[in-house]
Amino acid sequence: MKHLLSIDDLSTDEVQQLFETAADMHDVQRRDVKKLPALRGRTVVNMFFEDSTRTRSSFEIAGKWLSADVINISGKGSSTSKGESLRDTVLTVCAMGVDGLVIRHPASGAAHQVSQWVDAAVVNAGDGTHEHPTQALLDAYTLQRHLGSLDGRHVAIIGDLTHSRVFRSNVQCLTKLGARVTVVAPPTLMPSGIATWSAAAGFETSYDLDEVLRGAGVHGRPDAVMMLRVQRERMSGAFFPSAREYTVGYGLTRDRLALLDPEVPICHPGPMNRGLEIAADAADAAQSVVLEQVSSGLAVRMAVLYHLLAGDLQGQQGDVA
Repeated sequence: MKHLLSIDDLSTDEVQQLFETAADMHDVQRRDVKKLPALRGRTVVNMFFEDSTRTRSSFEIAGKWLSADVINISGKGSSTSKGESLRDTVLTVCAMGVDGLVIRHPASGAAHQVSQWVDAAVVNAGDGTHEHPTQALLDAYTLQRHLGSLDGRHVAIIGDLTHSRVFRSNVQCLTKLGARVTVVAPPTLMPSGIATWSAAAGFETSYDLDEVLRGAGVHGRPDAVMMLRVQRERMSGAFFPSAREYTVGYGLTRDRLALLDPEVPICHPGPMNRGLEIAADAADAAQSVVLEQVSSGLAVRMAVLYHLLAGDLQGQQGDVA
């Protein structure tokens, strides 16, 4: 594997191998000395042209715990703010002998384009409304730790689907692992053409959250629920009448939380709009795995960097411990 640009870049076996490595990396978090020599001498540059807390921090820590030299570049602090093109920026950075680029960019397809320009390994940390593969991997890894095999499990994904790259990557990853997926959104936030995609990929769509949570849909009651952030910064018009009406129709409120079995994991990729798509009661419930997703994200991103820069998903894996 040269790059990680999309979940489609990975086979089911490769996803599971990444999870096995992530489990080893998870153990590192419990050590007094959180350092492995796997990427000593490697240089990783995190180039984030959109704001980020979890993804950027976890990639930075992941690289450092693997002993790589890590440099962070933001759009506001780079020459792109002076009018330099993305191509010139990444070529300039890679001319310094960089081994890996982790890139987030507001344009869909930006990571793929960058991979055509450079020799360094490229990781897509989110490109527009297209994909966010490491988020999908960490979500599936978290759920697998709770549910065991995801084969045949029902996962409901609820929220702003139109603007969500997380939803797109998660559908690909979860169905690749055999999960049954139902996506729920108001009509205005259901992506155009989703009927064709759902028929081809084998997931269900619904406009009725209460029906899905009660198990009245095709797949029965969900084994896991994933709430998505309402991305108001990407909205150019009124996609719903008011925040209150969105919460009433599609928020995981206290009443809807009561519809779930106590062992059903509640996921959210963050950042959360508390009181909008998720109530505090749900975000802080015992079954919420939101903070565990953050911990899993670090382990998964360590695994991704390791396999891209030190190992081979299709060859023999070195000792990561």
